[in-house]
Amino acid sequence: MSFNSKTMNINPKNAKFLKRQLLEVFKMGELSKLPNIGKVLEEQLNDVGINTADELIDIGSKEAWLKIKEVDESACINRLMALEGAIQNIRWHDLSENDKKNLKEFYNNFEKF
Repeated sequence: MSFNSKTMNINPKNAKFLKRQLLEVFKMGELSKLPNIGKVLEEQLNDVGINTADELIDIGSKEAWLKIKEVDESACINRLMALEGAIQNIRWHDLSENDKKNLKEFYNNFEKF
């Protein structure tokens, strides 16, 4: 994206801020392109500082779910599995039995506390 404050008649002091704002607008919606990620889950991810697919992959499904759980007590195992499915680029129903078992154990251990 090319951005030139002179050609757009923008005060140079505001140019950097406006560029950041525009880049954020273009990033919005990236996560919802992944399987299992709808508008609400994307907003929750954005609210906890996860704005791109790369950030979600880097942090992982469990850590992302824990961050969401801090702001939304209703975050359930299905949301955890949805996040893992998004990372693997598959519907969460298609996760391997081993992945599902691992996520269930994580969820159940968390719920004990």
